[in-house]
Amino acid sequence: MKRILIANRGEIAVRIIRACFDEGIESVLVVSAADTDSLAARLADEVVVIGPAAATESYLSAERVVQAAINANCDALHPGYGFLSERPTLVEACETNGITFIGPSAEIMQGSGDKLLARKMAESVGIPTGKGTGGLSSLEEAIEAAEQLDAYPLLLKASAGGGGRGMTIVRAAEDLREGFMRSSTEAERAFGDGTVYLEPYIEKARHIEVQLLADSHGNVRHLGERDCSAQRRYQKIIEEAPSVGLSEDLVSRIREAAVHLARALNYVGAATCEFLVDVQREAFVFLEVNARVQVEHPVSEVVTGIDIIREQIRIARGEEISFSQEDVHISGHAIECRINAENVPAGFLPSPGTVSEWTIPNGEGVRVDTYMHDGAVVPPYYDSLIAKIIVHAPTREAAIAKMVRVLERSSVKGISTTIELQLAILRDPVFSGEPITTKWLEESFLATYHA
Repeated sequence: MKRILIANRGEIAVRIIRACFDEGIESVLVVSAADTDSLAARLADEVVVIGPAAATESYLSAERVVQAAINANCDALHPGYGFLSERPTLVEACETNGITFIGPSAEIMQGSGDKLLARKMAESVGIPTGKGTGGLSSLEEAIEAAEQLDAYPLLLKASAGGGGRGMTIVRAAEDLREGFMRSSTEAERAFGDGTVYLEPYIEKARHIEVQLLADSHGNVRHLGERDCSAQRRYQKIIEEAPSVGLSEDLVSRIREAAVHLARALNYVGAATCEFLVDVQREAFVFLEVNARVQVEHPVSEVVTGIDIIREQIRIARGEEISFSQEDVHISGHAIECRINAENVPAGFLPSPGTVSEWTIPNGEGVRVDTYMHDGAVVPPYYDSLIAKIIVHAPTREAAIAKMVRVLERSSVKGISTTIELQLAILRDPVFSGEPITTKWLEESFLATYHA
Protein backbone atom coordinates (compact mmCIF):
# COMPACT_ATOMS: atom_id res chain seq x y z
CA MET A 1 0.00 0.00 0.00
CA LYS A 2 1.84 3.08 -1.29
CA ARG A 3 -0.82 5.70 -2.10
CA ILE A 4 -4.13 6.20 -0.30
CA LEU A 5 -6.93 8.32 -1.73
CA ILE A 6 -8.82 10.17 1.02
CA ALA A 7 -12.47 10.55 0.08
CA ASN A 8 -13.39 13.18 2.65
CA ARG A 9 -12.71 16.70 3.87
CA GLY A 10 -12.24 18.80 7.00
CA GLU A 11 -10.74 17.53 10.23
CA ILE A 12 -11.08 13.82 9.42
CA ALA A 13 -9.15 14.32 6.17
CA VAL A 14 -6.36 16.01 8.14
CA ARG A 15 -6.44 13.14 10.64
CA ILE A 16 -6.07 10.48 7.92
CA ILE A 17 -3.29 12.42 6.18
CA ARG A 18 -1.31 12.40 9.42
CA ALA A 19 -1.83 8.65 9.83
CA CYS A 20 -0.60 8.13 6.24
CA PHE A 21 2.48 10.21 7.06
CA ASP A 22 3.19 8.09 10.14
CA GLU A 23 2.83 4.90 8.06
CA GLY A 24 5.09 6.22 5.28
CA ILE A 25 2.25 6.23 2.76
CA GLU A 26 1.53 8.98 0.22
CA SER A 27 -1.82 10.72 0.61
CA VAL A 28 -3.99 11.84 -2.29
CA LEU A 29 -6.92 14.08 -1.35
CA VAL A 30 -10.05 14.66 -3.39
CA VAL A 31 -11.52 18.13 -2.95
CA SER A 32 -14.45 20.12 -4.23
CA ALA A 33 -13.93 23.57 -5.72
CA ALA A 34 -14.75 25.01 -2.27
CA ASP A 35 -11.90 23.18 -0.54
CA THR A 36 -8.91 23.73 -2.83
CA ASP A 37 -7.09 25.85 -0.23
CA SER A 38 -8.14 23.93 2.88
CA LEU A 39 -5.63 22.81 5.49
CA ALA A 40 -6.11 19.21 4.34
CA ALA A 41 -5.28 20.26 0.77
CA ARG A 42 -2.13 21.97 2.00
CA LEU A 43 -1.00 18.87 3.91
CA ALA A 44 -1.78 16.14 1.36
CA ASP A 45 0.93 14.89 -0.99
CA GLU A 46 -1.40 15.37 -3.95
CA VAL A 47 -4.77 17.05 -4.45
CA VAL A 48 -7.41 16.20 -7.06
CA VAL A 49 -10.37 18.50 -7.73
CA ILE A 50 -13.35 16.28 -8.49
CA GLY A 51 -16.22 18.72 -8.84
CA PRO A 52 -18.02 21.89 -7.77
CA ALA A 53 -18.91 22.81 -4.18
CA ALA A 54 -22.17 20.82 -4.16
CA ALA A 55 -21.50 17.53 -2.34
CA THR A 56 -23.72 15.59 -4.75
CA GLU A 57 -21.35 16.52 -7.56
CA SER A 58 -18.14 15.95 -5.63
CA TYR A 59 -17.81 14.14 -2.28
CA LEU A 60 -21.00 12.11 -2.76
CA SER A 61 -20.14 10.92 -6.27
CA ALA A 62 -18.69 7.42 -6.00
CA GLU A 63 -17.93 7.48 -9.72
CA ARG A 64 -15.83 10.64 -9.50
CA VAL A 65 -14.07 9.52 -6.32
CA VAL A 66 -13.06 6.13 -7.73
CA GLN A 67 -12.00 7.62 -11.07
CA ALA A 68 -9.78 10.04 -9.15
CA ALA A 69 -8.17 7.11 -7.34
CA ILE A 70 -7.54 5.35 -10.65
CA ASN A 71 -6.08 8.45 -12.32
CA ALA A 72 -3.80 9.13 -9.32
CA ASN A 73 -2.56 5.50 -9.25
CA CYS A 74 -3.85 4.95 -5.73
CA ASP A 75 -3.93 1.38 -4.46
CA ALA A 76 -6.23 2.10 -1.50
CA LEU A 77 -9.07 4.42 -0.47
CA HIS A 78 -10.04 5.70 2.99
CA PRO A 79 -13.60 7.07 3.23
CA GLY A 80 -13.40 8.72 6.68
CA TYR A 81 -16.92 9.13 8.02
CA GLY A 82 -20.10 10.58 6.53
CA PHE A 83 -20.42 11.11 2.77
CA LEU A 84 -19.75 7.72 1.08
CA SER A 85 -18.23 5.93 4.08
CA GLU A 86 -21.11 3.46 4.51
CA ARG A 87 -22.17 3.09 0.87
CA PRO A 88 -21.66 -0.49 -0.36
CA THR A 89 -21.64 0.88 -3.92
CA LEU A 90 -18.33 2.66 -3.22
CA VAL A 91 -16.82 -0.54 -1.85
CA GLU A 92 -17.98 -2.49 -4.90
CA ALA A 93 -16.52 0.13 -7.25
CA CYS A 94 -13.19 -0.08 -5.41
CA GLU A 95 -13.18 -3.87 -5.58
CA THR A 96 -14.02 -3.81 -9.31
CA ASN A 97 -11.09 -1.52 -10.01
CA GLY A 98 -8.53 -3.28 -7.82
CA ILE A 99 -8.46 -0.59 -5.14
CA THR A 100 -8.29 -1.66 -1.50
CA PHE A 101 -11.16 -0.16 0.46
CA ILE A 102 -10.05 0.66 4.01
CA GLY A 103 -13.11 -0.74 5.74
CA PRO A 104 -15.38 -3.79 5.58
CA SER A 105 -16.44 -5.57 2.40
CA ALA A 106 -19.60 -4.51 0.59
CA GLU A 107 -21.38 -7.62 1.87
CA ILE A 108 -20.44 -6.99 5.49
CA MET A 109 -21.28 -3.30 5.18
CA GLN A 110 -24.70 -4.16 3.78
CA GLY A 111 -25.39 -6.54 6.66
CA SER A 112 -24.19 -4.21 9.39
CA GLY A 113 -25.35 -0.94 7.87
CA ASP A 114 -28.97 -2.00 7.49
CA LYS A 115 -30.32 -1.59 11.01
CA LEU A 116 -32.98 -4.27 10.61
CA LEU A 117 -30.51 -6.85 9.29
CA ALA A 118 -28.03 -5.97 12.04
CA ARG A 119 -30.75 -6.29 14.67
CA LYS A 120 -31.74 -9.72 13.35
CA MET A 121 -28.12 -10.82 13.55
CA ALA A 122 -27.85 -9.47 17.11
CA GLU A 123 -31.02 -11.33 18.09
CA SER A 124 -29.70 -14.55 16.54
CA VAL A 125 -26.63 -14.49 18.80
CA GLY A 126 -28.58 -13.65 21.95
CA ILE A 127 -27.96 -9.90 22.23
CA PRO A 128 -31.01 -8.03 23.62
CA THR A 129 -32.62 -5.76 21.02
CA GLY A 130 -35.92 -4.72 22.55
CA LYS A 131 -39.34 -5.46 21.15
CA GLY A 132 -39.17 -3.81 17.75
CA THR A 133 -40.90 -4.23 14.39
CA GLY A 134 -39.73 -5.12 10.91
CA GLY A 135 -39.42 -2.61 8.10
CA LEU A 136 -42.44 -0.34 7.58
CA SER A 137 -42.99 1.13 4.12
CA SER A 138 -46.46 2.61 4.57
CA LEU A 139 -48.52 4.39 7.18
CA GLU A 140 -50.95 1.48 7.27
CA GLU A 141 -48.14 -0.90 8.20
CA ALA A 142 -46.97 1.52 10.90
CA ILE A 143 -50.45 1.77 12.42
CA GLU A 144 -50.83 -2.01 12.51
CA ALA A 145 -47.35 -2.48 14.01
CA ALA A 146 -48.01 0.16 16.70
CA GLU A 147 -51.25 -1.59 17.67
CA GLN A 148 -49.37 -4.85 18.09
CA LEU A 149 -46.69 -3.22 20.25
CA ASP A 150 -49.38 -1.46 22.31
CA ALA A 151 -46.83 0.44 24.41
CA TYR A 152 -46.40 4.16 23.87
CA PRO A 153 -44.12 6.06 23.71
CA LEU A 154 -42.57 4.54 20.57
CA LEU A 155 -39.57 5.53 18.50
CA LEU A 156 -39.58 5.64 14.68
CA LYS A 157 -36.16 5.02 13.16
CA ALA A 158 -34.74 4.87 9.64
CA SER A 159 -33.73 1.40 8.54
CA ALA A 160 -30.99 2.44 6.12
CA GLY A 161 -28.87 4.86 8.14
CA GLY A 162 -28.09 6.65 11.38
CA GLY A 163 -26.87 9.97 12.69
CA GLY A 164 -30.28 10.77 14.15
CA ARG A 165 -31.86 11.23 10.73
CA GLY A 166 -35.35 9.80 10.45
CA MET A 167 -35.82 9.42 14.22
CA THR A 168 -39.11 10.60 15.77
CA ILE A 169 -40.63 9.97 19.20
CA VAL A 170 -44.33 9.10 19.03
CA ARG A 171 -46.05 9.51 22.40
CA ALA A 172 -49.66 8.74 21.40
CA ALA A 173 -51.56 7.02 18.60
CA GLU A 174 -52.83 10.32 17.22
CA ASP A 175 -49.22 11.42 16.63
CA LEU A 176 -48.27 8.37 14.57
CA ARG A 177 -49.38 9.68 11.16
CA GLU A 178 -47.35 12.89 11.39
CA GLY A 179 -44.39 11.08 12.94
CA PHE A 180 -44.32 8.41 10.26
CA MET A 181 -44.46 10.92 7.43
CA ARG A 182 -41.66 12.99 8.99
CA SER A 183 -39.39 10.00 9.62
CA SER A 184 -40.00 8.33 6.26
CA THR A 185 -39.49 11.55 4.31
CA GLU A 186 -36.28 12.39 6.16
CA ALA A 187 -34.97 8.84 5.71
CA GLU A 188 -35.73 8.94 1.99
CA ARG A 189 -33.97 12.27 1.63
CA ALA A 190 -30.91 11.24 3.64
CA PHE A 191 -30.45 7.61 2.61
CA GLY A 192 -32.55 7.08 -0.52
CA ASP A 193 -34.75 4.64 1.41
CA GLY A 194 -37.86 5.70 3.31
CA THR A 195 -38.26 2.42 5.19
CA VAL A 196 -38.57 2.91 8.95
CA TYR A 197 -39.29 0.72 11.94
CA LEU A 198 -40.78 1.08 15.41
CA GLU A 199 -39.42 0.15 18.81
CA PRO A 200 -40.34 1.03 22.40
CA TYR A 201 -38.84 4.32 23.51
CA ILE A 202 -36.73 4.20 26.68
CA GLU A 203 -37.46 7.32 28.71
CA LYS A 204 -34.28 7.30 30.81
CA ALA A 205 -31.48 6.03 28.63
CA ARG A 206 -27.75 6.42 28.24
CA HIS A 207 -26.05 6.06 24.88
CA ILE A 208 -23.09 3.70 25.30
CA GLU A 209 -20.96 2.50 22.40
CA VAL A 210 -18.01 0.12 22.06
CA GLN A 211 -15.05 0.76 19.76
CA LEU A 212 -14.06 -2.36 17.84
CA LEU A 213 -11.23 -3.46 15.57
CA ALA A 214 -11.35 -6.74 13.66
CA ASP A 215 -8.92 -8.23 11.15
CA SER A 216 -9.15 -10.84 8.40
CA HIS A 217 -7.44 -13.43 10.62
CA GLY A 218 -10.38 -13.73 13.01
CA ASN A 219 -9.07 -11.38 15.69
CA VAL A 220 -11.53 -8.96 17.31
CA ARG A 221 -10.53 -6.39 19.92
CA HIS A 222 -12.54 -3.81 21.83
CA LEU A 223 -11.05 -0.53 23.05
CA GLY A 224 -13.52 -0.06 25.87
CA GLU A 225 -16.72 1.94 25.73
CA ARG A 226 -17.71 5.58 25.25
CA ASP A 227 -20.60 7.52 26.74
CA CYS A 228 -22.32 9.68 24.10
CA SER A 229 -25.43 10.70 26.03
CA ALA A 230 -24.93 14.47 25.63
CA GLN A 231 -27.07 14.88 22.53
CA ARG A 232 -29.29 17.42 20.82
CA ARG A 233 -31.75 16.06 18.28
CA TYR A 234 -29.84 12.76 18.35
CA GLN A 235 -26.62 14.54 17.38
CA LYS A 236 -23.75 14.01 19.82
CA ILE A 237 -22.20 17.12 21.36
CA ILE A 238 -19.85 15.77 24.05
CA GLU A 239 -18.38 12.26 24.22
CA GLU A 240 -16.43 10.57 26.99
CA ALA A 241 -14.39 7.45 27.62
CA PRO A 242 -14.76 5.34 29.58
CA SER A 243 -18.34 5.36 30.88
CA VAL A 244 -18.93 6.08 34.55
CA GLY A 245 -21.71 5.08 36.93
CA LEU A 246 -22.37 1.66 35.39
CA SER A 247 -21.67 -1.60 37.20
CA GLU A 248 -18.61 -3.58 36.16
CA ASP A 249 -20.87 -6.49 35.27
CA LEU A 250 -23.02 -4.39 32.92
CA VAL A 251 -19.99 -2.83 31.23
CA SER A 252 -18.43 -6.26 30.78
CA ARG A 253 -21.62 -7.63 29.22
CA ILE A 254 -21.88 -4.67 26.82
CA ARG A 255 -18.28 -5.08 25.69
CA GLU A 256 -18.68 -8.83 25.24
CA ALA A 257 -21.90 -8.34 23.25
CA ALA A 258 -20.11 -5.98 20.85
CA VAL A 259 -17.23 -8.42 20.28
CA HIS A 260 -19.66 -11.31 19.88
CA LEU A 261 -21.65 -9.46 17.23
CA ALA A 262 -18.51 -8.50 15.29
CA ARG A 263 -17.51 -12.16 15.18
CA ALA A 264 -21.00 -13.17 14.05
CA LEU A 265 -20.85 -10.62 11.23
CA ASN A 266 -17.33 -11.78 10.23
CA TYR A 267 -16.49 -8.12 10.47
CA VAL A 268 -13.18 -6.74 9.21
CA GLY A 269 -12.06 -3.17 9.94
CA ALA A 270 -12.96 -0.53 12.50
CA ALA A 271 -16.54 -0.43 13.78
CA THR A 272 -18.63 0.93 16.59
CA CYS A 273 -21.38 -1.10 18.22
CA GLU A 274 -23.96 1.17 19.83
CA PHE A 275 -26.33 0.37 22.72
CA LEU A 276 -28.97 2.08 24.82
CA VAL A 277 -28.78 1.48 28.56
CA ASP A 278 -32.08 1.58 30.44
CA VAL A 279 -31.01 3.44 33.58
CA GLN A 280 -34.02 2.36 35.62
CA ARG A 281 -33.54 -1.35 34.92
CA GLU A 282 -29.73 -1.31 34.36
CA ALA A 283 -30.31 -3.30 31.19
CA PHE A 284 -29.10 -2.65 27.66
CA VAL A 285 -30.43 -3.09 24.13
CA PHE A 286 -28.61 -3.12 20.81
CA LEU A 287 -28.97 -0.04 18.60
CA GLU A 288 -26.76 -0.38 15.53
CA VAL A 289 -23.32 -1.02 14.08
CA ASN A 290 -21.44 1.82 12.41
CA ALA A 291 -19.20 0.32 9.75
CA ARG A 292 -16.59 3.09 9.79
CA VAL A 293 -14.47 5.20 12.08
CA GLN A 294 -16.58 7.45 14.31
CA VAL A 295 -16.28 11.20 14.86
CA GLU A 296 -15.59 10.48 18.54
CA HIS A 297 -12.84 7.89 18.00
CA PRO A 298 -10.14 10.14 19.59
CA VAL A 299 -11.40 9.61 23.15
CA SER A 300 -10.85 5.87 22.72
CA GLU A 301 -7.40 6.55 21.30
CA VAL A 302 -6.20 8.73 24.14
CA VAL A 303 -7.33 6.40 26.94
CA THR A 304 -5.79 3.34 25.26
CA GLY A 305 -2.81 4.81 23.40
CA ILE A 306 -3.91 2.98 20.23
CA ASP A 307 -4.04 4.74 16.85
CA ILE A 308 -7.31 3.53 15.31
CA ILE A 309 -6.68 4.98 11.83
CA ARG A 310 -3.27 3.32 11.55
CA GLU A 311 -4.78 0.02 12.69
CA GLN A 312 -7.43 0.44 9.96
CA ILE A 313 -4.69 0.80 7.37
CA ARG A 314 -2.77 -2.22 8.66
CA ILE A 315 -5.90 -4.37 8.72
CA ALA A 316 -6.67 -3.35 5.13
CA ARG A 317 -3.15 -4.49 4.18
CA GLY A 318 -4.06 -7.93 5.47
CA GLU A 319 -2.05 -7.68 8.68
CA GLU A 320 -3.17 -8.87 12.08
CA ILE A 321 -4.16 -6.36 14.75
CA SER A 322 -0.92 -5.28 16.40
CA PHE A 323 -2.04 -5.90 19.99
CA SER A 324 -3.92 -8.47 22.07
CA GLN A 325 -6.99 -7.79 24.16
CA GLU A 326 -4.84 -8.14 27.25
CA ASP A 327 -2.67 -5.27 25.95
CA VAL A 328 -5.64 -2.87 26.04
CA HIS A 329 -5.58 -0.82 29.24
CA ILE A 330 -7.94 2.06 29.90
CA SER A 331 -5.97 4.91 31.45
CA GLY A 332 -7.70 7.91 33.02
CA HIS A 333 -10.64 9.74 31.46
CA ALA A 334 -11.07 11.53 28.13
CA ILE A 335 -13.65 14.08 27.01
CA GLU A 336 -14.27 15.34 23.48
CA CYS A 337 -16.16 18.54 22.67
CA ARG A 338 -17.42 18.93 19.14
CA ILE A 339 -16.95 22.54 18.04
CA ASN A 340 -19.43 23.53 15.36
CA ALA A 341 -19.66 26.71 13.33
CA GLU A 342 -23.16 27.49 14.54
CA ASN A 343 -25.06 30.46 15.94
CA VAL A 344 -26.60 29.00 19.09
CA PRO A 345 -28.84 31.98 20.05
CA ALA A 346 -30.30 31.95 16.52
CA GLY A 347 -31.35 28.32 16.90
CA PHE A 348 -28.07 26.58 15.99
CA LEU A 349 -28.05 28.07 12.49
CA PRO A 350 -24.87 27.35 10.48
CA SER A 351 -22.28 30.14 10.65
CA PRO A 352 -20.06 29.95 7.57
CA GLY A 353 -17.42 32.58 6.87
CA THR A 354 -13.74 33.42 7.19
CA VAL A 355 -11.99 32.75 10.50
CA SER A 356 -10.03 35.91 11.32
CA GLU A 357 -8.53 34.42 14.49
CA TRP A 358 -8.14 30.80 15.59
CA THR A 359 -6.48 30.21 18.95
CA ILE A 360 -6.98 26.95 20.88
CA PRO A 361 -4.55 26.30 23.76
CA ASN A 362 -2.55 23.11 23.45
CA GLY A 363 -0.34 21.19 25.84
CA GLU A 364 -0.04 17.97 27.77
CA GLY A 365 -3.29 16.03 27.72
CA VAL A 366 -4.88 18.32 25.12
CA ARG A 367 -5.49 17.31 21.51
CA VAL A 368 -7.13 19.41 18.81
CA ASP A 369 -8.38 17.75 15.61
CA THR A 370 -9.28 20.52 13.18
CA TYR A 371 -8.84 22.04 9.76
CA MET A 372 -9.07 25.59 11.10
CA HIS A 373 -6.35 28.27 11.16
CA ASP A 374 -6.19 32.06 10.89
CA GLY A 375 -7.79 32.91 7.55
CA ALA A 376 -9.49 29.54 7.08
CA VAL A 377 -12.84 29.54 5.31
CA VAL A 378 -15.83 27.62 6.64
CA PRO A 379 -17.90 26.92 3.52
CA PRO A 380 -21.71 26.89 3.69
CA TYR A 381 -22.09 23.62 1.81
CA TYR A 382 -21.14 20.97 4.36
CA ASP A 383 -21.49 19.81 7.96
CA SER A 384 -20.78 22.54 10.50
CA LEU A 385 -18.20 20.56 12.52
CA ILE A 386 -14.93 22.50 12.46
CA ALA A 387 -12.95 21.01 15.34
CA LYS A 388 -12.83 18.40 18.06
CA ILE A 389 -11.08 19.29 21.29
CA ILE A 390 -10.03 16.26 23.32
CA VAL A 391 -8.60 16.31 26.82
CA HIS A 392 -7.15 13.49 28.91
CA ALA A 393 -6.74 13.48 32.69
CA PRO A 394 -6.54 10.94 35.54
CA THR A 395 -10.22 11.36 36.51
CA ARG A 396 -13.48 12.64 35.00
CA GLU A 397 -13.47 15.58 37.38
CA ALA A 398 -9.96 16.55 36.31
CA ALA A 399 -10.84 16.10 32.62
CA ILE A 400 -13.86 18.42 32.95
CA ALA A 401 -11.71 21.03 34.72
CA LYS A 402 -9.03 20.79 32.03
CA MET A 403 -11.57 21.14 29.20
CA VAL A 404 -13.07 24.21 30.90
CA ARG A 405 -9.63 25.83 31.08
CA VAL A 406 -8.98 25.11 27.40
CA LEU A 407 -12.33 26.48 26.24
CA GLU A 408 -12.07 29.56 28.46
CA ARG A 409 -8.76 30.43 26.81
CA SER A 410 -9.90 29.69 23.26
CA SER A 411 -10.52 32.56 20.85
CA VAL A 412 -12.34 32.17 17.54
CA LYS A 413 -13.30 35.27 15.59
CA GLY A 414 -15.11 35.81 12.31
CA ILE A 415 -17.73 33.10 12.82
CA SER A 416 -20.04 31.92 15.62
CA THR A 417 -19.21 28.66 17.37
CA THR A 418 -20.62 26.37 20.05
CA ILE A 419 -17.71 26.98 22.46
CA GLU A 420 -19.76 29.01 24.95
CA LEU A 421 -22.47 26.33 24.92
CA GLN A 422 -19.89 23.65 25.62
CA LEU A 423 -18.55 25.67 28.53
CA ALA A 424 -22.02 26.07 30.02
CA ILE A 425 -22.66 22.33 29.78
CA LEU A 426 -19.35 21.46 31.43
CA ARG A 427 -19.99 23.91 34.26
CA ASP A 428 -23.49 22.62 34.94
CA PRO A 429 -23.59 20.75 38.28
CA VAL A 430 -25.87 18.06 36.83
CA PHE A 431 -23.41 17.23 34.03
CA SER A 432 -20.39 17.27 36.32
CA GLY A 433 -22.10 15.54 39.23
CA GLU A 434 -23.81 12.51 37.73
CA PRO A 435 -24.13 10.55 34.48
CA ILE A 436 -26.74 12.26 32.32
CA THR A 437 -29.36 10.60 30.10
CA THR A 438 -29.87 11.20 26.37
CA LYS A 439 -32.68 13.71 26.89
CA TRP A 440 -31.08 15.79 29.65
CA LEU A 441 -29.36 18.24 27.32
CA GLU A 442 -32.35 18.92 25.10
CA GLU A 443 -35.20 18.74 27.59
CA SER A 444 -33.55 20.07 30.77
CA PHE A 445 -30.40 22.04 30.07
CA LEU A 446 -31.38 23.83 26.83
CA ALA A 447 -34.84 24.62 28.20
CA THR A 448 -33.26 27.19 30.53
CA TYR A 449 -29.99 27.99 28.73
CA HIS A 450 -29.48 31.53 27.49
CA ALA A 451 -26.40 32.22 25.41
